[in-house]
Amino acid sequence: MVMRNIVRIDEEKCNGCGQCVIACAEGAIEIIDGKAKLVSEIYCDGLGACLGTCPEGAITIEQREAADFDKEATKAHLAEQGHAAQPSVPVCPGLVPREIKPGSAAVQSDGSCGGSQLSHWPILLNLVSPTMPCFADADLLLVADCVPFAMGDFHNKILKDHSVAVGCPKFGNVESYIEKVAAILKSNKLKSLSVVHMEVPCCSGLTHIAREAIGRSGVTISFDDITIGINGEICKRETIES
Repeated sequence: MVMRNIVRIDEEKCNGCGQCVIACAEGAIEIIDGKAKLVSEIYCDGLGACLGTCPEGAITIEQREAADFDKEATKAHLAEQGHAAQPSVPVCPGLVPREIKPGSAAVQSDGSCGGSQLSHWPILLNLVSPTMPCFADADLLLVADCVPFAMGDFHNKILKDHSVAVGCPKFGNVESYIEKVAAILKSNKLKSLSVVHMEVPCCSGLTHIAREAIGRSGVTISFDDITIGINGEICKRETIES
């Protein structure tokens, strides 16, 4: 037994939808008697890919004594399942990871920007999986959800050629955000990380989330901290060392 991160499922909150089962690449979770259950500690890597898929917030990451993650046993478990153990439960199409071909960045005759620069879906921190292909070797943006509304040229000036994860540091679950970003950092070798938030004080919590996530991940990475004014301009940019 070792002290490590491992998922915890609150069965009182769980509605048995099965979305966490699909999100768990290790097959560590199954629906049993209408509830999601961790079938074995050795199959859970503790990265939390299942966190953002739970609509009820029934899944968290805790640190406790548990059997260590066994990669070889997990491979054997998946082989035994034959990857055919996908649950026969409805899954929201909006949760299915997909790549998007960014649109043209040309400026239209009326001066507006043409085409989205979004390269993947989903984008919300609550919904993304740390193992989504878009995060591999990515230039990642951690963006406060108000930024794209305040900044008219966000797509061309900030988003272009980046992967993105979006959240609200005031109304979102900060602990869940920290664990998700830490899992993304541990699961991927990022080229760069940038945090983009509004100038209002509560929004700077996103910087705190990034700092904490880096610390928990054990990854050494600096990040650009970009502050957007309420009029949509970049009013401050600094590099923060981990």
